Amino acid sequence: MAQEIRIEISDEAYEQLRQSAEQQHLDAATYAGKILNEDLTRERFLGAAQRYIDEFGPAFAERFGAGSGVQRDAA
Repeated sequence: MAQEIRIEISDEAYEQLRQSAEQQHLDAATYAGKILNEDLTRERFLGAAQRYIDEFGPAFAERFGAGSGVQRDAA
């Protein structure tokens, strides 16, 4: 079920939002919803990834080592 929210943003932010939405052939409200949804999805993914690292990282490092095995030249 979709929910509706109301937010206030500066005129400058709205203009940038409007221009970005126009490039995507969307109205500003639809584009804002799309961007917000994508950002929240990204945050959920990163949060889950961090919890996975916190839970399994030490055991993984103990078994396989802490380094990636990739050697990089110092710049």
